[in-house]
Amino acid sequence: MMPQLYRHQWMDSDIEAFREQVRRYIAGELSPHLDGWRRQGYIPREIWRPFGQMGFLLPEIGEAYGGAGANLAYQCVLQDEMAKAELPANTAVHTIAAHYILDYGTEAQKQRWLPKLASGEMLAGIAMTEPGCGSDLQALRTRARREGDEYVIDGAKTFITNGFTANLLVVVVRTGEARSRGLSMVVLETESLAGFQVGRRLEKLGQHASDTAELSFDGVRVPVDHLLGGDEGNGFVQLMSQLPYERMLLAVPAAAVIELAVQLTLEYTQQRKAFGKALYDFQNTRFKLAECATLAHVVRSFVNDCIQRLLDGTLDDAAAYMAKWWTTEQQGRVTDECLQLFGGYGYMAEYPIARLYADARVQRIYGGTTEIMKELIARKLST
Repeated sequence: MMPQLYRHQWMDSDIEAFREQVRRYIAGELSPHLDGWRRQGYIPREIWRPFGQMGFLLPEIGEAYGGAGANLAYQCVLQDEMAKAELPANTAVHTIAAHYILDYGTEAQKQRWLPKLASGEMLAGIAMTEPGCGSDLQALRTRARREGDEYVIDGAKTFITNGFTANLLVVVVRTGEARSRGLSMVVLETESLAGFQVGRRLEKLGQHASDTAELSFDGVRVPVDHLLGGDEGNGFVQLMSQLPYERMLLAVPAAAVIELAVQLTLEYTQQRKAFGKALYDFQNTRFKLAECATLAHVVRSFVNDCIQRLLDGTLDDAAAYMAKWWTTEQQGRVTDECLQLFGGYGYMAEYPIARLYADARVQRIYGGTTEIMKELIARKLST
C-alpha cells in the first residue's frame, strides 16, 4: 500500500478532524457532479455557498470577517483534499484574492467583502494576465484613470480562472507611469456592472471543470474607494508579497496528485494481466513504481516542511519558488510515467490517470512558469 500523508509537526488532531470533514463533504456533495461540470466547462457559483457555510472556503480568515481564524495549514489541507478528488483550483484563486483584501484592504473594504467571500455569497477571481502580458507585468496595459470620485477602466484580460463564474474580481490595472510602480489593484463587483463583459470561456487541455475566460473592460466605472488599500501605485508590491503562500497552494496539490497517480497505478498494475501474469510482476513496472513512490515521498516531505515554515513565518521566497517549480515538474513526470503503465487505457479520458496527466500540465505554467521560478531563485543566489 502506498504510504500517505507522512506525519509532520503541524498535523494535529484538529487538522485531521477538519480533513475528514472536508473529505466527506467532497465525496458526498461535489464528486458526484464532477463529470457534469467537466462537460459544461465550469462549476456553478452557487455550489460554493454551502461549501462556505460549512466553513471550508476561507477557514484561515479571522472571525471578525466571517472565517474561523484558523492557521494557513487548514487551507493547505483543503487544497490537498480537493486535488485528490480531481477538483480544480477555483477555491485556491478565491483564497488568494481574499488574502489581497485581508492584507492590504482598508477596514471598510475588509468588512464589505471578506464576510461574503467566506460565506460563498461571492466567488472571487484575479484579473492579471492580458493578451500581451503574462509573466511580464511591466507590460500591463489595462488602465484605470481617475475621474472625480470614480475610476474608469479600459482594457482586456485573458486566461482568468473563475472569470465566468466570479462576481468579485481583483483587477490589476495601470494607474500611473510605465513599469511596475504605476500598477494598482482595484476590486470590482461584476454583477450588472456596465462596460464589463465576459468573453469566451476558453477550451483547455485539462482542468475542464474550471472556467477560464477572457474579460473586457470598456469604460467600466467604479468608486475610488474600490482601490485596494486606498493608495495608487502599490499593486506590484501587493502582488509580490503574497508569493510564498500562493506557491504553496500549487505545491500542495502537486504532492496530492503524485500520491493519487501512484496509488491508482499500483492498483491497476496489480489487477491487469499481460502474458499470463499481473503487470506488477514485471520488473520494469515494479522499478518504475518504486521510483514514483520515492518521488511522492520526497515531494510530500518537502511540502510538509514548507507548510511548517509557512506557519512559523520562516518560508522565504526562494524556498517557495523552489517548491513551486520542482513539485509541479515532478507531478508532470510521475503522471507521465504512471500513464505509460496503463498502456492504451491510460490515454482514455474515462480513466483518472488520463485526466491527472492533462490537468498537471498547466501547473508548470500558471502561478509563475518553471523558467520564471528558476530565474527568481538565481537572482536570490547572487544577492
